Amino acid sequence: MKPVFALLFLLAGTTCAMAADGVAAGAPRLSGMRRLSESEYRNSIADIFGADIEVQGRFEPDRRVGGLLSASSAILSITPAGFEAYTAMANAIAGQVVDAKHRARLIACKPADPKAPDEACAGQVIAQYGLMLFRRPLTAEEAASRIRLAHDITVKTNDFHAGLRYGLASLLAAPDFLFRTEYAVPEADGKWTLDGYSRASRLSYLLWDSTPDAQLLKAAANGELARPEGVAQQTDRLMASPRVLNGMRAFYADFLELDTQVVKDPTFYPKYSEAVAASAREETLHSMLDLTMTRNEDLRDLLTTRKTYINRPLAAVYGVPYNFDSEWVPYEFSADSGRSGILTQVTFLSLFSHPNRSSPTKRGVALMDIFLCQPTPNPPANVDFSIVNDISNPSLKTVRQRLLAHATNPTCAACHTRSDPIGLALENFDSIGQYRTAENGDPIDASSSLQGKAFTGAQGLGLALHDNPNFPTCFARKMYAYGTGANAATVTPPQYRSFVTAFSGSGYRVPALIRALTANPLFFAAPPPAAAAPAKTASR
Repeated sequence: MKPVFALLFLLAGTTCAMAADGVAAGAPRLSGMRRLSESEYRNSIADIFGADIEVQGRFEPDRRVGGLLSASSAILSITPAGFEAYTAMANAIAGQVVDAKHRARLIACKPADPKAPDEACAGQVIAQYGLMLFRRPLTAEEAASRIRLAHDITVKTNDFHAGLRYGLASLLAAPDFLFRTEYAVPEADGKWTLDGYSRASRLSYLLWDSTPDAQLLKAAANGELARPEGVAQQTDRLMASPRVLNGMRAFYADFLELDTQVVKDPTFYPKYSEAVAASAREETLHSMLDLTMTRNEDLRDLLTTRKTYINRPLAAVYGVPYNFDSEWVPYEFSADSGRSGILTQVTFLSLFSHPNRSSPTKRGVALMDIFLCQPTPNPPANVDFSIVNDISNPSLKTVRQRLLAHATNPTCAACHTRSDPIGLALENFDSIGQYRTAENGDPIDASSSLQGKAFTGAQGLGLALHDNPNFPTCFARKMYAYGTGANAATVTPPQYRSFVTAFSGSGYRVPALIRALTANPLFFAAPPPAAAAPAKTASR
């Protein structure tokens, strides 16, 4: 079947070729393309075909832009090797859809003769899944090319379902599935906005991390999503579903950079393992979702609360008893524990540390970038880190002492005086988040300051960030960037001011931010043709 794979490559490229053709004035034009993330791909396949359809293969890597992986979806393409992997996945998924185990549930019609072409049945299936996979109805040409492919393969194999398999596989390998293709239409004032189907995708991938459901596609088809009240109604419906936790989980994981690779030296930290790493990630996401979505409390309390959820592996790291039968249980640290919200959970402390020691610099840089949208420049390539790395220096026993000695270099001081102070407030926690009061026998000094405000320790840091207006503003900017595919670093106050105001007025409740964000016309705005990428019009 290798020639068929070649045909799939050819068919998959037809949509992009069509997008470059000119169309009549006033027709929708291609405004942008955003490559599906791995979770978006997997969730879409599960929602369209069922959770029992296996997805196995290699996904193209993302790249963090403006603090978010999602921002790279608008600028990254697919390599030839990656496209081959996606095509292999498409063929495997389509094969499962039409096999004897699944076809009764997933194929809505039966061919008149299972050994002969049936264009009516094939056309029905292609139209059904084309709408779901492309997140819009297929054009006549798009449908016809797949029906022809199914016909030709059926003739060669004497198997209707073999032909249908490759018709479906060509949809799954097409750019219009692998990328969220967004189309724009002109407004009366000369500005451009996304059409109904593109709006449906923005809402669904933001709130559910998956493809639009049938109800959302119907709202796009009948024009409901062109009206503010229609958008509000669908936003409320999506948020009323427990699946909104999936969408926010994906955003929170991106926001907190939970994809960062963690390696710990087992000689120094024998308690740390893959089980601990996975549990730590889940603790952070679980506690965030519970506070912000389930209990609908102030986002800023994430930085000060001592409430969390733990399991047995985490209890060993935290040094607390675990006398429970359940896998996960709510837990509240004591006031004298030094803990303060997600900043002192194992996740953040271990992500931004070295394999064999803590790192105030890495933690400070992460705090400034993630929570305040104030990234720190990368150090020059020729910086000498020998003083900081020498943990056996008898004269410089603590990391604070080593950093102060390192920062005497003027080249290093500019960045270290910016990031190190707040990172030093977390020095009571080692590289995997265990509490400590001394380093190499010397007491730890966790005093610090942020924008002129002095404080001590993680609890002081948590309160300082809690009361810093840059934190909720940064969070809102990144949610806007996450939803639109923009670079958060380039999002300007006019773009986020209105929904940040609504966020503040709600007492910093995330559901209120989501509603204000999706109600803002800028969330669905499209650049004018001269500034669009790609700028050429597209056939629909």
